[in-house]
Amino acid sequence: MNLMNTFTKQLNEKKEYRAMVKRAEKLPADYFHAFKAIQSYAFTMGTIDWHLFDDVIDLLELGAAEQKPVKMIVGDDVAAFVDELIGEDRYDWQAKYRQRLNDYFKNR
Repeated sequence: MNLMNTFTKQLNEKKEYRAMVKRAEKLPADYFHAFKAIQSYAFTMGTIDWHLFDDVIDLLELGAAEQKPVKMIVGDDVAAFVDELIGEDRYDWQAKYRQRLNDYFKNR
């Protein structure tokens, strides 16, 4: 992939991300705050594909349309809900540092 294609792809990704954020901002306040909390947790847990937030917004929009409480959508264990969404696609920062530490001492 040449430099121009890479640059164009990154610009398109930014546009998509901004559109996703604008979509989230249109959610009712409780649902938007839940989205931000889910997003923050997901980003803290490791590198993930941000496109999964489109699915989260879909769920929250549907719940808002049906006037379901946020807790009914995400459940009592919101962290487990997000972990399930992320699945095996995440790159856990803790695993990265554990591996780095073990590699350091393995070579000593």
